[in-house]
Amino acid sequence: MVTHADLIAAVQSGNVEVVRRLLEQSPPLASAKDASGVSALMYAFYYRQPEVADLLLGSKSELDIFEATAAGKTDRVAEILQLDRDAANYYSCDGFTPLHFAAFFDRPDIARDLIGHGAKVAAVAKNTMKVTPLHSAAAAHSREIVRLLLEQGAPVDARQQGGWTALHEAAQAGDPEMVGDLLRHRADPAARNDEGKSPEDLAQAKGREEVSKLLAIALGKAWKRGI
Repeated sequence: MVTHADLIAAVQSGNVEVVRRLLEQSPPLASAKDASGVSALMYAFYYRQPEVADLLLGSKSELDIFEATAAGKTDRVAEILQLDRDAANYYSCDGFTPLHFAAFFDRPDIARDLIGHGAKVAAVAKNTMKVTPLHSAAAAHSREIVRLLLEQGAPVDARQQGGWTALHEAAQAGDPEMVGDLLRHRADPAARNDEGKSPEDLAQAKGREEVSKLLAIALGKAWKRGI
């Protein structure tokens, strides 16, 4: 007998043919979830398996707010928010809000809609990662959503697991444009993570020369201000 666990294992491994075969045998499996409540579709997005996600989307009759956001289904998200405005601030079973997913999967239109319906830009994930949507956007290298969140007052120096700020992530990634946006919103260039590393330390370690220069300049200005 085919189980939810069988499908989820195939999704995680990215085995498109096995997923297709399992869905042909039992179409309702498209709504499979693991013991904690994470759906097979969300696993397809987590594991960056777009072909598998397409198969599941083709067999799944209805998406929840988290799945619709991850999939970039703007109409479905709008429909859910129209029926239930509170959905913008629901938490998934693994501890994220829809805005976290919009940021992490780079869905700017959905992020705007969620914020327009009251999504909290300072929401902290209810899991060990402790990320805010700004951390998620920085990790996804989504400059557009980073700017949107900063404009909406997202806490620029919020710390996630390990003491990382969004500036740490942008510096390590070597993204001068994002680093500049964060600094313009007064991100602390001297912030140190739990290992004692500053954004400039991370930029230098990765050979991100342009970013390293930006941070050095920002640190000089911060020192002059007595910060």
